[in-house]
Amino acid sequence: MGKKLKLAASAGLLAAAALLTSSTSQATVIGSAYLDNAASTNAVIGFSHGAADVTFSVPSPTNAACTGIVAGDTLCFNDTNSGAHTVQDFLTSGGATVLTGSASALSHLLNNTVFEFTGTVSVTNGELFQAGHDDGLQLLIGGILVINAPGPTGFTTTPATYTGPSGTFSFDLVYGECCGGPANLDIALPFVTPPAGVPEPVTLALLSVGLLGLGVTRRKRS
Repeated sequence: MGKKLKLAASAGLLAAAALLTSSTSQATVIGSAYLDNAASTNAVIGFSHGAADVTFSVPSPTNAACTGIVAGDTLCFNDTNSGAHTVQDFLTSGGATVLTGSASALSHLLNNTVFEFTGTVSVTNGELFQAGHDDGLQLLIGGILVINAPGPTGFTTTPATYTGPSGTFSFDLVYGECCGGPANLDIALPFVTPPAGVPEPVTLALLSVGLLGLGVTRRKRS
């Protein structure tokens, strides 16, 4: 009986350790899409909106869709589909995973759609950013407006420099696609796991099982 408890405890601790490792090695970046939104022609942070029509997660810490100057911890969405240019086309191009959204929302044309991305980044004072986009884009890091190019445009590259304190901060990025495809958004962001680092409930449960089992085993030996 003692041997079984010891094995169960070890298994619980190993599983918990694995979950802790995975939870701290991946960042969480969530995206939202708002269809037929007037802010698509002036992509500004804090735009008026109701519930998101589509929510999705972004590949992290790396995105295989990103190459060249934006390789690494990045957002890369390049819908060059010569046909419909739908929300689904856009998300698929960047490897996003849809969390919520109806079939009609995903098949909706990109025109007049606003995308918002939120997460956590680790930045240093003087860090350079380079974003490729078609159309408008704004990026806020820790309350500092790093990129301010909200208006419609053909594909363009916008350089920017972060001038705030070094550290880990939340970010908010708003991208508006207003005027027909294709839709392009490429930006390298140094994603990190939120600093709180609180284990998920399932991880805590496994740790408790493992520690409890080891405690029972020790008491039996004594």
